[in-house]
Amino acid sequence: MVYWEFCMDFASEGASNGQVVSQSQSRMPWPAMLWFLALLLVCYAPVLQRLVRQWYYDEDMGHGFFVPVLVAYIAWRERERVLAVRPQPAWWGLLIVAWGAFQLYLATVGAELFLARTAFLISLVGCITFVAGWPVVRALAFPLTLLLFMIAIPAVIYNQITFPLQLLASELAESALSLSGIPVLREGNVLEIPSQQLSVVEACSGIRSLLSLSFLALVYAYFFDRKVWMRLALLVATVPIAILANSGRVTVTGILSEIDPELAEGFFHTASGWVIFMTALAMLILVHQGINLIYRLINRRK
Repeated sequence: MVYWEFCMDFASEGASNGQVVSQSQSRMPWPAMLWFLALLLVCYAPVLQRLVRQWYYDEDMGHGFFVPVLVAYIAWRERERVLAVRPQPAWWGLLIVAWGAFQLYLATVGAELFLARTAFLISLVGCITFVAGWPVVRALAFPLTLLLFMIAIPAVIYNQITFPLQLLASELAESALSLSGIPVLREGNVLEIPSQQLSVVEACSGIRSLLSLSFLALVYAYFFDRKVWMRLALLVATVPIAILANSGRVTVTGILSEIDPELAEGFFHTASGWVIFMTALAMLILVHQGINLIYRLINRRK
């Protein structure tokens, strides 16, 4: 294992220069990991370039820029737990890399972006397994899982999700507008109110806030609650929260359009989106506090 001998020489040289290197740190093959990561970035450069372009142009994926940054920070925070793991390089990690390469080939032939981008994550796991071993992959399981949020949902699944969300947002907004005293007639995802016609398009389906809120829910649970199960609980809670928040946005748009139709367009429409998203984030925090309150009450009774 040439890379292993190289790592040992590197660590020995650092110790001879007076550097304080712990036993676990000297065992971790950092040079080999950086070398394989560089090779992986070169091999997947065209895929990653198109991915970053989608983050920039696709409003649904604007959160993609923050994903690798937060993942890197979380991995850094977990460094002590990772360094405590004894590296166990596994040759079968190359099989995972080969799987990723084959998937990339199929994705290139079939022009399937989702397969190409997930192939990068598969190859990344394979490289870590080959260089440091599966125990290190397990130690980095959470940040590696978060990387999935930088990849857009496949178009087939996306279309199956957005339209039902559009209909649900339209139904809830119809009920809310009727309760507020505004006459409304709904036909599918189109709302007819006295001032104008409101169409709940894909951008108003709530999928954008659902994706961003799901990522933030996991990150929030990681930083503010050490209970691992809380991450899943908040992730599940984002679905009704995103639906309610988006329905609220449609309702607010309808009310504002009755006051002045121009308030339902342009800057005011965009600003209402940010306000509703921050409201959804506040709702998520309240749900977290509520779950913790119930959790404490249950523990007191035991």
